[in-house]
Amino acid sequence: SIASADMDLNQLEAFLTAQTKKQGGITSDQAAVIAKFWKNHRLKIHESLINQSRWDNVLKNMSWRVDLKSQSRHVDQINTPVAIVEMELGKNGQ
Repeated sequence: SIASADMDLNQLEAFLTAQTKKQGGITSDQAAVIAKFWKNHRLKIHESLINQSRWDNVLKNMSWRVDLKSQSRHVDQINTPVAIVEMELGKNGQ
């Protein structure tokens, strides 16, 4: 719950307090250990969850442009904008 909500310190304190008051919950010593662990490893845990939730391919580069037709057989097609998008995909971590 802590990791999936990416709790800040205030949210963490409120969550752990509620867990200690709950019947069958954790002790205050356990809450202190969890809080210390979360404070020290929050960024690593968050980054790990993000990496696990990604698909295999990631967007490496993207470029785009808008072209206008300057010649055509039909007059109504002149100055018609056309968007061209190029996306480069790669494997995660490469």
